[in-house]
Amino acid sequence: MAAEDQPEPDRPAGTDEEGTAAADLFGEWDITNIEYADPSTERYITVTPVAHTMGRHASKQFRKSEVSIVERLINRLMQTEENTGKKQQTMRITREAFEKIHDRTDENPVQVLVTAVENAAPREETVRLKYGGISVPKAVDVAPQRRVDQALKFIAEGVQSDSFKTSTDASEALASQLIGAADYDVQTYAINQKEEKERVAAAAR
Repeated sequence: MAAEDQPEPDRPAGTDEEGTAAADLFGEWDITNIEYADPSTERYITVTPVAHTMGRHASKQFRKSEVSIVERLINRLMQTEENTGKKQQTMRITREAFEKIHDRTDENPVQVLVTAVENAAPREETVRLKYGGISVPKAVDVAPQRRVDQALKFIAEGVQSDSFKTSTDASEALASQLIGAADYDVQTYAINQKEEKERVAAAAR
């Protein structure tokens, strides 16, 4: 095999040009024409047709950024006491939520997810600095990778608060959170949390 024909070992699964053209996420959603509005987080929002990599990224620090943003969302949704380890169930919830998003918006739900993550990613936050025993808040810029992490955290928390011990289905709550965040609706939990973080940071400049 020629050197140029060999696959790149560090390339995320599903990003090969030939494989991407033939494979769709959940066998339904195209991932080839995803648009990114924020260049700073683009390299950290990976989109592949693979929604379950069996934890292969866990062996190396920061390799999570090479995992599909859909799988990262699924993993985030599992990080509650009741849902830990229920990946097949969470994948089903996500698949149903994507179908509801498509029915409501007539858009590719993967594109809606990418836009929602970009919109919910805070640009500033505060840290605590100590000056002679006095703790002082200081505004700092957020690293692009942390911005994506925070956006996924806010979305997952919003889904949890909307669906836990309520009549709202988890897939319905996820669809509402993603659509609201993609539309930059400040009533949506993820956008509200992002605005709050940036408001506190602005006051600490």
